Amino acid sequence: MPAKKSSKKSAKKSGKPATKRPAKSGGAWADAFAARYAGERRYWLVKSEPDVFSFDDLLRKHNKTTEWNGVRNFAARNFMKDGMKLGDRVFYYHSMSDAQAIVGICEVVREGYPDDTAFDPSSAGYDPKSDRTAPTWYMVDLRAVAQFTRPVTLVEIKQRKELKGMALLRIGRLSVSPVTATEWKVICEMAS
Repeated sequence: MPAKKSSKKSAKKSGKPATKRPAKSGGAWADAFAARYAGERRYWLVKSEPDVFSFDDLLRKHNKTTEWNGVRNFAARNFMKDGMKLGDRVFYYHSMSDAQAIVGICEVVREGYPDDTAFDPSSAGYDPKSDRTAPTWYMVDLRAVAQFTRPVTLVEIKQRKELKGMALLRIGRLSVSPVTATEWKVICEMAS
């Protein structure tokens, strides 16, 4: 809910900025799960090894859309299950390659739902402990929006002071992670 006019006036008098939402507790990722305002868009990053599934592979899919499945990390699962919402924008990052880089932008077109690969014994994502009545693993559907003509490399990201707190750098093992609005803007500017 937007700050009341009286809050903005008192914030101006005190020299403190008015806040969009009340202060939260809950750790480093609290903003990823916080209640949203109408029309609020959030930002994310997903990783894939280009020899497994590249951004070019996504562009060749029907409607440039794919299920983002097979994630077997609880933090990443929680971001997909409870954080990512329709219309959120997502950086597509090529990992485990010579030039690790953000190569494009996707959009969430289906919110978190049970990952069916967890129930399929022939799938690399099979989890014999997963139960259809209480699924452990979730996925989202992503659609390609734009491919960067100039990818933004991991080396470049590490050199920018505005990005020093980015989840990609702090917890590099996560295949799905939140991106702040400021980080999103800086990286998009770097790509142009």
